[in-house]
Amino acid sequence: MAGRPWPKGVEMSLFPIFLKLVNRPCLVVGAGRVGETKIDGLLAAGATVTVVASEATETVMQWARAGKVDWRPRCFEPDDLSGNFLVVVATSCRELNEKIYREAQQRSVLCNVVDDPPRCDFYYPAIVTRGELQIAVSTGGQSPALAQRLRKELEEQFGPEYAAWLEELGRKRLHLFTLPLGPEERRRLLHRIVTRESFEEFLRGTPRPSPAAR
Repeated sequence: MAGRPWPKGVEMSLFPIFLKLVNRPCLVVGAGRVGETKIDGLLAAGATVTVVASEATETVMQWARAGKVDWRPRCFEPDDLSGNFLVVVATSCRELNEKIYREAQQRSVLCNVVDDPPRCDFYYPAIVTRGELQIAVSTGGQSPALAQRLRKELEEQFGPEYAAWLEELGRKRLHLFTLPLGPEERRRLLHRIVTRESFEEFLRGTPRPSPAAR
């Protein structure tokens, strides 16, 4: 069951995972500025999003009118959780947040109450995105500020050029799998094309993005 108490004296370790949410039903309770950002992220991941909130930002209402989300302009009801894979709670009412969290636990629905780590089955990491490359940083809810600082440092280390390089690596990988190679030889070549030297060779043949594109 989601959120069951961790055995006393046992250190909990988060399980890092990248989820495919395409067409998965997800619920967001609250449609203010914070809720809007959570909805936006779920839509970007291809989730099927239901929003329960008495009021919503103009952007959320536009999404509803365009059919991108199912907005139910009313208060939360426990049955709203039925059939959903996860729920994100973004309201300013602590009592309501607690109620939704408890209901989600009973129904084994993964829950994230924004800015309330003890009532989260999962956390939103700080993300660096370069095309299909995603680098996630989590502090387990202990210091989101540190995660944000590390994200900025990683953005400097991994520039926009990594997006194009990763696309090329994908093409090379597919090509290698069409060749009559043994597993060990293929593995050796796959690791060879991702070396620093290979990256620098790629950069020499590719126009560098301007600072404004970073």
